[in-house]
Amino acid sequence: MIEWTGEQTRLRDGLTPWFEKFGDRHLKYDAAAEFPRGPWDAVRDSGLLRLPFGEDWGGLGQSLLTTMYVLEALGYGCRNGGLNFSVTTHMVSTGVPLQRFGSAELRQRYLPRVCDGSLIGAHAISEPDAGSDMMSMRTTAVRDGDAYVLRGSKTFVSNGPVAELVVVYARTDACAGPLGISAFLLRRGTPGLAFGNPIAKMGLKSSPFCELFLDDCRIPADHLIGRAGTGFLILDHVMRWEILCSFAVTLGEMQRRLERCVAYAKERRAFGRPIGGFQAVSHKIVDMRIGVESARKWLYDTAEKHTRGENVAADLAMAKRVVSEANVASALSAVQIFGGNGYTAEYGLEQELRNAVAGTVYSGTSEIQSSRIAASLGL
Repeated sequence: MIEWTGEQTRLRDGLTPWFEKFGDRHLKYDAAAEFPRGPWDAVRDSGLLRLPFGEDWGGLGQSLLTTMYVLEALGYGCRNGGLNFSVTTHMVSTGVPLQRFGSAELRQRYLPRVCDGSLIGAHAISEPDAGSDMMSMRTTAVRDGDAYVLRGSKTFVSNGPVAELVVVYARTDACAGPLGISAFLLRRGTPGLAFGNPIAKMGLKSSPFCELFLDDCRIPADHLIGRAGTGFLILDHVMRWEILCSFAVTLGEMQRRLERCVAYAKERRAFGRPIGGFQAVSHKIVDMRIGVESARKWLYDTAEKHTRGENVAADLAMAKRVVSEANVASALSAVQIFGGNGYTAEYGLEQELRNAVAGTVYSGTSEIQSSRIAASLGL
């Protein structure tokens, strides 16, 4: 079990005064499918976005584990699930690859504004005909002198409608397989780059996503992140951070939901006694508790192994399946425990259930994770 230091706990507890501002009118933003600008500005002011980035660029220089620990607190304290998702997307989609693989010039130019949240980040990976199959990517980037020309389209670009920076993955060599993909940093307003309208979706509605179109989009060659052909390695690094950070938030949300259900089961009475006295209810809550503790162990154990430099490909896949599926089960149980109240928008639990379903899809579906686990077994 991890022993958290006083500094880590101080960072986590420092978020508490901000939760009310982060979660302000969260039901309204969800119902309107509107990006929460006011709460986003509060997140910027809190310094949360600076956590994993170096002090040279205005960051706080914190480790992956500390970042996860604080993000778990965000999930626990902020009830705007869409905002939480946009926060982690911004951090890992743009900031993480820039810091790890970007040139000194790119880092100097953009990382300070990623750290302060004045430039919202996104990444464009999935394509309409490819989904999770990155090797079927059709978007291309062709070198032309001191520039690259990008052509193609992307979909499911989280933060896309509000993003100022986007990391686009494109094929630079049709014959090189995984070594034929590269990553590029694009700025909104670049000629040939167009963002589609927000796409209506089931959950995480205050974190908008859209399509992205590249029509002979010409960018300077120095906006290549890393070297040509390293896009697959960059994305692998980003996905490790994405799974661990976004599901640390999920863990916090699960913990809050568990505590709500325990409190409700103690106070809500039926047939002359608290409903927590009924085995059907208490056992649902027990399963929720097991889900929380399993999620916590998988996430932090995997993060520790990753930090030590161990191969965590299978661990990540198992962690994502465990946490995402436990979250759906937890949210569904909460709706059942709250009964009619759980089904209403007012209590926010139906929103949490809709949000939870997304976790079994983004960052690689549960089926993709199962295939990765099977491959690790030699199947």
